[in-house]
Amino acid sequence: MFTGIIEEVGNVKNVKRAGTSSFIEIEAKKVLENVHLGDSIAVNGVCLTVTHFDSGVFRADIMNETLNRSSLGFLTPGSHVNLERAMAANGRFGGHIVSGHIDGTGTVSDIRNDGIAVWYTIDTPPNLLRYIVEKGSIAIDGISLTVARVTESSFSVSIIPHTAAQTTLGTKKKGDIVNLENDIIGKYVEKLMKPTETVPKSGITMDFLSKNGF
Repeated sequence: MFTGIIEEVGNVKNVKRAGTSSFIEIEAKKVLENVHLGDSIAVNGVCLTVTHFDSGVFRADIMNETLNRSSLGFLTPGSHVNLERAMAANGRFGGHIVSGHIDGTGTVSDIRNDGIAVWYTIDTPPNLLRYIVEKGSIAIDGISLTVARVTESSFSVSIIPHTAAQTTLGTKKKGDIVNLENDIIGKYVEKLMKPTETVPKSGITMDFLSKNGF
């Protein structure tokens, strides 16, 4: 589990795509402090497992499912990525609940300045946009952000200079692809309210909630 508060920006050293043996190597500093094999590190919001590390570099395997659902397949040596270690039990919860399981991608369609802030508009497919609500939370490339505006085909966020400087978002351009993870609460609520045929008929329904005071 992550919080969406980026710890540092890493540098992609190597990417290998070879069917079932794809992996990525990333140069980093802070996230490698006290690192162990098997630890989880979010790379642009994607939860990856450390399979090897040495001084200043870690490696993580990447499944085809991850490449197909995220923007990791577009990374090349020299690309910058947002990095965050899994949340410590004794740490502050500064962002929102981020699982590191990407729902899909969106496309940066507009960037505009607004005083000290910068607005980013992200064109988003309907299957993701349905869970995005104004003033709700969204993770863009692993960054916990507040949704400022939602339309029928996109949503917008407004970021402060600190966020732009400490993450890769400040380097994005129109047309860039970004990873998106919806707030997990909405997905669970939908699943409970609209159980599929795989869920027993005794599942939670509107009638059940009404009879029990909800």
